[in-house]
Amino acid sequence: MENLISLVNKLQRACTALGDHGEESALPTLWDSLPAIAVVGGQSSGKSSVLESVVGKDFLPRGSGIVTRRPLVLQLTRIDGPGEYAEFMHLKKKRFTDFALVRKEIADETDRATGRTKQISTVPIYLSIYSPNVVNLTLIDLPGLTKVAVEGQPDSIVHDIENMVRSFIEKPNCIILAISPANQDLATSDAIKISREVDPKGERTFGVLTKIDLMDKGTDAVDILEGRSYRLQYPWIGVVNRSQQDINKNVDMIAARIREREYFASIPEYKHLAHRMGSEHLAKMLSKHLESVIKSRIPGIQSLISKATAELETELCRLGKPIASDAGGKLYTIMEICRMFDSIYKEHLDGARSGGEKIYYIFDNQFPVALKRLQFEKHLAMENVKKLITQADGYQPHLIAPEQGYRRLIESCLVSIKGPAEAAVDAVHAILKELVHRAIKETHELKQFPTLRVEVGSAAFKALDRMRDESKKNTLMLVDMECSYLTVDFFRKLPQDVEKGGSPTQSIFDRYNDSYLKRIGTNVQAYVNMVCSTLRNSIPKSIVYCQVREAKRSLLDHFFTELGARETKQLSKLLDEDPEVMERRAKLAQRLELYRSAQAEIDAVAWAK
Repeated sequence: MENLISLVNKLQRACTALGDHGEESALPTLWDSLPAIAVVGGQSSGKSSVLESVVGKDFLPRGSGIVTRRPLVLQLTRIDGPGEYAEFMHLKKKRFTDFALVRKEIADETDRATGRTKQISTVPIYLSIYSPNVVNLTLIDLPGLTKVAVEGQPDSIVHDIENMVRSFIEKPNCIILAISPANQDLATSDAIKISREVDPKGERTFGVLTKIDLMDKGTDAVDILEGRSYRLQYPWIGVVNRSQQDINKNVDMIAARIREREYFASIPEYKHLAHRMGSEHLAKMLSKHLESVIKSRIPGIQSLISKATAELETELCRLGKPIASDAGGKLYTIMEICRMFDSIYKEHLDGARSGGEKIYYIFDNQFPVALKRLQFEKHLAMENVKKLITQADGYQPHLIAPEQGYRRLIESCLVSIKGPAEAAVDAVHAILKELVHRAIKETHELKQFPTLRVEVGSAAFKALDRMRDESKKNTLMLVDMECSYLTVDFFRKLPQDVEKGGSPTQSIFDRYNDSYLKRIGTNVQAYVNMVCSTLRNSIPKSIVYCQVREAKRSLLDHFFTELGARETKQLSKLLDEDPEVMERRAKLAQRLELYRSAQAEIDAVAWAK
């Protein structure tokens, strides 16, 4: 079961390395779900002495005023063998065997974060101590609660420290070690006061009574230690720390522990409590309790890890993949993103996504309606027919049929079809451009790179413009073809005047009567209708061939050709991702790695027998 504490130690170190140390964060936090023991006490309550007694070493800075100005996460690991050493997380691979240097490094690292002022910082210092004389335990030493700001400190320091302490101990997974001096009224204890606020039932608070040996003669702490003065769920523990004289004389910790045991065993008032008094008992009891709490919290931690992992993976997917550093990798990234865009664009045209049906609506509805709205009646009005027929004769009247007049009438009608044809080309072009906008919005990867998004859109629009011009040219050519060559069979099948009872010897000028001209107009109308029917089918084919088919086939071909000639610097500009996004992705990736590693660690350790 000792492995569980080691597991939590690893996870806490990893959390701190990633900036997750209990502060408010938009990122999922593992720290808050990990059980921890926070040491709380007022200044001069003996808090530092208790910690040193548990460790068995002098390693904490001492002095007047606020000495502890950053949380100190103290991780104790029991090892076999005579050697003992300390390591700081911010000084990897450096071992301290001289604990006087540990004390100096704590002070120096505090100054690095806060400056040589009396300011405080919420970023923890991580200290791991490996010794055969400790139990597996993790303690968080918090700044001592104070009531007055000293010189060099802002007036808000009292509230700042209290808020920092409260931010740690108000979390339901935090075990509170409340240090109170026995030579002061328990009602005035800073530790008990703030612990009661966050844990009114005392369900996760351990009371530690210090300075029992300094109480006035004739008084004792039995009522407190037996829980009558202030009841907690767990029994109070009394400790006797080294005196200042002992500290000045460098009295050995082992000797101090022996004297502590002798004190409780020899004082009549405390004899019956001696078996659960002292710093050694405190360390063992806390270690055992921490193990049981960790075990009970494992399912909740696993649940949080699973949920957080899913959230992180979703967010990383939304942010997209990191950018390659080399030119080949950048080019590949750009090409892949463009292919994704192109694929989405094709899906819009082919019906997998909406939009392509609008093109069919143009061919099936708008274009035919536009053809029907052409006012051929104006071209084939009696006056216009007579005008064109007589003009076509020139100075000589036609002998058999007004062929040139027919041609001019037909041409004047067919030319008007160019308007709807061009409109159909432009309408399809507008839809194709609209689908580019939609495909860009739906290509998640393009959101990551604003410049590439603009370049892809610009390249697609330029390609569509070229396709529109080519389509318009070919579509109008179809109309010109109809104008340039008339279908002879149509006219051969027309009834002749003789068959209608006319006289071939009738004066040619007599044939320019209204019925004759009306029949010419009717014939031309019939021919034009036949051509419109043909163009109604052929123009959509031309538009699809020149625009829709080409948009599916080669929308970004020119852009790809240009990409191949660009240098690394130019490619980098296309992948100009927002630095904040890059930073967030890196942090998310690190945190995701932490959670996956944590899950693997828990799976390997949590239920080991």
